Amino acid sequence: MRTCKANVVVVALASLCCIGAASAVEPGERLADPALEARARGLSTELRCLVCQNQSIDDSNAPLARDLRMLVRERLTAGDSDKDVRAFVVARYGDFVLLKPPFNLNTLLLWLTPLLVLGGIAALIVPKMRRSSVRSSNQESQPLTAEEEAQLERLLRLQTSTETPKTKL
Repeated sequence: MRTCKANVVVVALASLCCIGAASAVEPGERLADPALEARARGLSTELRCLVCQNQSIDDSNAPLARDLRMLVRERLTAGDSDKDVRAFVVARYGDFVLLKPPFNLNTLLLWLTPLLVLGGIAALIVPKMRRSSVRSSNQESQPLTAEEEAQLERLLRLQTSTETPKTKL
């Protein structure tokens, strides 16, 4: 019963997510030409909402995102290519408006930060792992001392003498 309820909740949440994304572009914004509208939607998914910052302008309901969607559609109907529209928006708002910014000197830190973080984590973890593996291999390879062997023999003898044979039922 619990699994069924959990599945219903997951489906409901997924449906709400899809509804929110689908309702961002209002019917009044859509272009009559399906080819131009497809191009506009493609460009809108590449541009970042400057208010939300983690959504494309196609997904965002912010007024600025709506203005950017309308700007993209105006430029397309004026005859601009996708590249020209993208260049126009970048010239106005900078590389930050692109969800996938280009690899250049201004965005170098943005692209290299994940690698630097992973390298830093590896630099901290790898030496510790090596030290612990060296310690464990050193402990395993050392033979028992005479005192330890004698103690082990006493324990084994004590265990076998206190065990009682099991009876069959």
